[in-house]
Amino acid sequence: MKLLRMTLHAALRALRRNKLRSALTMLGIIIGVAAVIAMVSVGQGANLAVQRQIESLGTNLLMVLPGASTAGGVRSGGGGVTTRTVQDAEAIQRECVSIGQVTYFRRQGVQVVYGNRNWSTVAQGTTAEYPRVRNWNVAAGSFFTRRDDAAASRVAVLGRTVVGQLFDEGEDPVGAGIRILDVPFTVIGVLEARGQAGYGQDQDDVVLMPFHTAVRRVLGTKFVGTVDMIFAAARSAEAIPQAETEVVALLRERHRIAPRQDADFTVRNLADVAQARESAAQVMTALLLSVASISLLVGGIGIMNILLVSVTERTREIGIRMAVGAKSRHILLQFLVEAITLSMAGGLAGALLGVGSARAISFFADWPTLVSPTAIVGSILFSGAVGVFFGFYPARKASRLDPILALRYE
Repeated sequence: MKLLRMTLHAALRALRRNKLRSALTMLGIIIGVAAVIAMVSVGQGANLAVQRQIESLGTNLLMVLPGASTAGGVRSGGGGVTTRTVQDAEAIQRECVSIGQVTYFRRQGVQVVYGNRNWSTVAQGTTAEYPRVRNWNVAAGSFFTRRDDAAASRVAVLGRTVVGQLFDEGEDPVGAGIRILDVPFTVIGVLEARGQAGYGQDQDDVVLMPFHTAVRRVLGTKFVGTVDMIFAAARSAEAIPQAETEVVALLRERHRIAPRQDADFTVRNLADVAQARESAAQVMTALLLSVASISLLVGGIGIMNILLVSVTERTREIGIRMAVGAKSRHILLQFLVEAITLSMAGGLAGALLGVGSARAISFFADWPTLVSPTAIVGSILFSGAVGVFFGFYPARKASRLDPILALRYE
């Protein structure tokens, strides 16, 4: 322990003799560690943003979308046919044991008027289960009930964007009377803000109303009982694959689709979408991390070069130490401690710079970042390993000097 303390003292004294050179040597490590932490923070922030976008669509969500169709020998692509019905949604709720709750909707672009203001938005007729399936709570007021749906009540719940366009700041929209395609409605609630979806659509630019109100009083329908989309929430994340299998099997049976025939619907699993996006983000993070790691290697090479110069400059000093009893391992240890000190000090400074850079990217570029303690600790430890790896050769060279030749060195 005493030997280590004396060696550390001697190493620090040697580094203080050339403060500017030591600082410049650490610069490569500082930049490398800062770049690693900043890039990891950006990558993890991107992953977090993807997860939040997926979560904003709903929890454990399956979406039943329009599928392909073939009529008169002409085959259309996805979305070419609308065959999903209210009865399909009710059957999914009733017969698929892995499904917790189900909702459905019809939607159409409409003009909403309040006083002397108007706004073009999307009206969506849906069920009272919509907030629970989509995991989308009401921020003010309340959501409509099954009784409102059954009675085709003229009540509406507004998204934040619609509220901002129709009402003055600070004005309470709950209880206000609006007109949707010249049909009077009463606002009973305001949804929580969701922001943009992953595909760029503003989720808050929407007006929700009971399904039967939409099809009977506002939007109408070409085919009675059809819906644009069905949302089904699996009972748990682990149940999603089984739930998807059950939904597909049930709808193929209900729609009398032969085993080899294309389905007239598509079931999307948001977990697959999330995995694809996270994989893309992870690849980008790995690329950025690889580029940033090069800076650490360059910093390590800088440490090795400076220590080699230091060995040459201190050859006579090394010879004197050996002459008074220092062993080769003592010389080796001193130069290794110098290398580790340079790299670890650079790692700590780089960690501070990296955290600051991540915060700056988040503030100025409005880019989501997530500073990871694991990345900070890992970068500092890796910088220490770089010091050991690149400092070993100069230290070994110093420890193997011949004392006689070293004393005669000028």
